[in-house]
Amino acid sequence: MDIGPYSNYRLTVRLELRNRPGTFAQVAARLAEEGANLGAVDIVSATADRIVRDITFDVSSEAHGEHVLKRLDDIPDVRVLSASDRIFLLHLGGKIKVQSKLPLSTRNILSMVYTPGVGRVSQAIARDRSKVYAFTTKQNSVAIVTDGSAVLGLGNLGPEAALPVMEGKAMLFRELAGIDAWPICLNTQDPDEIVRTVTHLAPGFGAINLEDIGAPRCFDIERRLKEMLDIPVMHDDQHGTAVVILAALTNALKLVNKRLDKARVVVIGLGAAGTACCRMLLAAGVSHLKGIEPEGIVLQGDGDQLRACRHDLRAAIDRGRPAGTLQDALKGADVLIGLSVGNVLTPDDLMLMDKDRIVFAMANPDPEIAPLAGTAKSRIFATGRSDHPNQINNALAFPGMFRGALDAQAREINESMKLAAAQALAEIIPATALSDDYIIPSLFDKQVVPKIAQAVAAAARETGVARRRDRGGEGPLAD
Repeated sequence: MDIGPYSNYRLTVRLELRNRPGTFAQVAARLAEEGANLGAVDIVSATADRIVRDITFDVSSEAHGEHVLKRLDDIPDVRVLSASDRIFLLHLGGKIKVQSKLPLSTRNILSMVYTPGVGRVSQAIARDRSKVYAFTTKQNSVAIVTDGSAVLGLGNLGPEAALPVMEGKAMLFRELAGIDAWPICLNTQDPDEIVRTVTHLAPGFGAINLEDIGAPRCFDIERRLKEMLDIPVMHDDQHGTAVVILAALTNALKLVNKRLDKARVVVIGLGAAGTACCRMLLAAGVSHLKGIEPEGIVLQGDGDQLRACRHDLRAAIDRGRPAGTLQDALKGADVLIGLSVGNVLTPDDLMLMDKDRIVFAMANPDPEIAPLAGTAKSRIFATGRSDHPNQINNALAFPGMFRGALDAQAREINESMKLAAAQALAEIIPATALSDDYIIPSLFDKQVVPKIAQAVAAAARETGVARRRDRGGEGPLAD
């Protein structure tokens, strides 16, 4: 039973116990017997006969928690009064809110921020629409748009179930990058309706973050919106993940003294993230790349051929005529990047690779190979999980990327900006500090967002997509 130090199944239970020696010892013994990790214990009230305690413990799943509660209630002289799950408690009433920047304390202020004073600002924007960036929240706002069709790794749960995830993403934007973000959960999964709706919403936002939209629709939705809108549009499940993978791989290759253009790379899973990862790797200089789907090797070629079609890589994927098996692809490979499903690899599969093998097993919550087995057979092993070293998390990329795009008032997030973000992220760790267990910075490293933002804004100016050419005062997190 795998219960880590950061369990997502932590219960706080209020128990009424007979107040006599040994009663709580029975509770502790029962928890140990059921494989639950006991945490905090607090006394709520006590009389001569009864004592009420709040106890906190970790379990491995919801079903495990329900079973443990029943077993506790079966103990003589113990009664379960209530039980709460910390995850649900944190979500009560939602996790975000809108807050004014100044107090609405007098009639005079009211007349300036609303009618009649606001009319002057509206007229100024009507005369020169570029002023919307100066006088509204557009300059610092992102719409997080989803249709709920691919929520985390849980599948097509719908827009209501996607809302708590989008709220969490809005928290990351605000807390990490000082960006105001709003969840937009659409009650449609029709690509035409999604494109039409986002286009109508766009004037109120400085950028669009597409999120948790299933493949292959996500590719066309993003492409069409990028063509139609003059603000950045990025499907983070694709490009944020790809940026962080490239940064981590850049540092991992330094440690094993191999070059990116010489490394033989295998990518398992060519969905949204896998396809974007391949495109990013090719743009960065990878010359030896194979893409794997369940039917076998469906993407391969020399660097020039693949790089030439990287902007529409799906055209190069041949699912009807696989060129070999996963095991064929792994023979002599230097790098394995998994963006598929859990437990599709064995230790013997990894042994087919070259020495000093680099393995990124990114499937969540269960990686393509169990972390202990993967670590034992790899020189450098990374996952998307927070309970193991080398967590590759797209949250390392998107706050800084959107911060930089907004600071530059960019019209798009282009390939050069993505490559700049990956390079900036990789360079945060000094060469002297790199190790097999430390190839990517922490999400809480205060350098991450400013460094990425500065690199992205600079790339936007260099590629001519920035409306704002100056560098002064960029963003609330600028140095």
